[in-house]
Amino acid sequence: MAAPATQLWLLRHGATSWARDGRHTSRTDLPLLPEGEEEARALAPLLTRQPFRAVLTSPLQRARRTCELAGLGGRAELCDDLREWDYGDYEGITTADIRLSVPDWSVWSHPCPNGESLEAIAQRCQRVLDLALERAGGDGWVALVAHGHILRSLAGTWLGLGPAGGALLVLDTGRVSVLGLERQQRVLLRWNALG
Repeated sequence: MAAPATQLWLLRHGATSWARDGRHTSRTDLPLLPEGEEEARALAPLLTRQPFRAVLTSPLQRARRTCELAGLGGRAELCDDLREWDYGDYEGITTADIRLSVPDWSVWSHPCPNGESLEAIAQRCQRVLDLALERAGGDGWVALVAHGHILRSLAGTWLGLGPAGGALLVLDTGRVSVLGLERQQRVLLRWNALG
């Protein structure tokens, strides 16, 4: 069977100290750890062989550096809508710590005080998908280099589940996922894979 024409390749940045510790990281512009740089380099053999029509990346250094080390930096276009969720007052805090005061809290179901709402994330996801599909031109591939929650939200939106559908999709650092079509149905072609 021939591969679907339009594909959106989601690339999560390599490990940072806060990602390793489970701390919510949006605005804080952390660098990659040495192991995060290795994760990014390990993606290059796969990614540099792909016929991407466009490469869009979050402007935060952890995503830009991953893009560069993965061999796609020379083609990258910054996309502000690919920034991670704004966690507001929960920036730098783990889910376990948040749940001490808000039992059962989840970014997928509860607000982030002084942060972004699920509705705002839905709008950003739709803008990213519209831009990526425009760049794909109906039959091309586009790479999106960004962060865990925004990429999971994009996948949920792609699948018709809305951004909260990302709760069902685990995405580790330095991993590749691919969204595509099967008989005009939006599907996951690959998820949370090593290069």
